[in-house]
Amino acid sequence: MSGEKKLTILGHFAELRGRLLKCLLAVVLTTTVSFIFARQIFQILILPAGGADLIFVEMTEMVGTYMKVCLTTGVIMAMPYITFQLLMFVSPALTRREKKYVHVILPCVGLMFIAGVIFGYFVLVPPGIRFLTTFGTDIATPQIRIGNYISLVTRLLLAIGFVFEMPVVTSFLTRIGVITPRWLAGKRKPAVILALVLAAIITPTFDPVNQLLVAVPLIVLYELSIWLARLVQRRAAPLVMPVSSPVS
Repeated sequence: MSGEKKLTILGHFAELRGRLLKCLLAVVLTTTVSFIFARQIFQILILPAGGADLIFVEMTEMVGTYMKVCLTTGVIMAMPYITFQLLMFVSPALTRREKKYVHVILPCVGLMFIAGVIFGYFVLVPPGIRFLTTFGTDIATPQIRIGNYISLVTRLLLAIGFVFEMPVVTSFLTRIGVITPRWLAGKRKPAVILALVLAAIITPTFDPVNQLLVAVPLIVLYELSIWLARLVQRRAAPLVMPVSSPVS
């Protein structure tokens, strides 16, 4: 009996290894493709700098920055496939109706991530870069390293992109009976505090206006999550019958 369990565990590890290998190959492929468009990607990322002269001071800095941009772009391009592989790995634990719902939310995950990146690029990054490049210019002349600039911009865009997926994730968890709208509404105050903390971490400046540009959308997204959870709960009965009552 113990031998069968051991074989089952080893089988799961083998399947996980196979799916992770597929994800790795997808990232390698998309990263290779991104090298072809590296110059165009750089031009898009540098645009919020407002024409500031970017420099590199180490011989390997530009090479490393190129690799970082292409790898980040490759991961973003491969994210739908990576998400699909991870969901397929856990699919045996889902019911047939839950699996159908997984296929429905996959496009939504990608769309919300893109919406977050667009919001960050047009709303958050420009004022943040403007503040950082103009602060203290009466004392010193800014010379911005390309590596530092790209790291800052890509980190902000990725963080905002992932945060914008919150309504999709909470809707799915509500659909399968893990959480309830009542539980989400009861956590509203801690969520507001967490949004302010995340805004302070994500925002590259200490300017409260820029931090509010991040915090307010996070709070709005949480309220949207509650509304969507209520809509999901009203339109369909729970897909699973949990052993214990859901979190309330």
